[in-house]
Amino acid sequence: MTQTSVGVVIATRNRAPSLARTLRRLLDLPERPPVVVVDNASTDETRDLLARDFPQVQVVRLPFNRGALARTDGVRALDTPYVAFSDDDSWWAPGALSRAADLFDAHPRLGLLSAHTLVGPADEPDPLNDVLATSPLGPATDLPGTQILGFLACASVVRRSAYLDAGGFHPVLFFGGEETLLAYDLAARGWGVIHCPEVIAHHHPAPSPRTGRTVTVRRNALLTAWLRRPLPYALARTRDLAGEARHDPRARQALQETLARLPAALRARRPLPPQVERAARTLDTAATAIGATA
Repeated sequence: MTQTSVGVVIATRNRAPSLARTLRRLLDLPERPPVVVVDNASTDETRDLLARDFPQVQVVRLPFNRGALARTDGVRALDTPYVAFSDDDSWWAPGALSRAADLFDAHPRLGLLSAHTLVGPADEPDPLNDVLATSPLGPATDLPGTQILGFLACASVVRRSAYLDAGGFHPVLFFGGEETLLAYDLAARGWGVIHCPEVIAHHHPAPSPRTGRTVTVRRNALLTAWLRRPLPYALARTRDLAGEARHDPRARQALQETLARLPAALRARRPLPPQVERAARTLDTAATAIGATA
């Protein structure tokens, strides 16, 4: 890898103290990656902090909150062949970006790499690591890891050209559980999406209520079904959520938000090609089996 083959994009909003910690970690890496911070119209001291303490960081200032789409603004601002995503509470282990770049260099079909994520000061493995590592999609001969159709955005590295080819994160979803749709779109374009445990990311999320995120994740899972999955599947998932909505106010809110965005989702609907739909169904079956035994 060359020093500038991997850049880092951070989308942030009103998280100045956490952002400062993350930037110090990233700027201290031996790889010395270029870093782009996309500010989603923060109203706290974020912009003053960046100008005062991090003049070496490129800043893209958005006039309004674009959610996950802000990452695409960051990708376009970079000219490195590979882009690592961090959130304002996550960063990369020393050597991780170099290893990721070597894997991309050696595997031309590799579009996205999902890292092994360590959480908090105790470096506890994220439970998602095991889910990804045991994906029933298995390996591919021309890819360096287990094939997946889901990942954690703040612990992922993309080939810039593949990300832009797939269209990046989707505007209908805005934010929350947006990763599966991007994985679908990369796979539909022929790009490989894998989990690679030898590339390490650190994630230090602040404790916070999860109710809002639960609603958006449920909403976006259903919108993803309408955007890419067969109509019978999307209808069945809608009936499931409607059934939950009778007694669960969070499900009711998720359903209401889905219906509000459904016209836009239907206009952007593009069903997966057969081979990717088969892979998605394989993962659905595995998730159902895990849920039944949990």
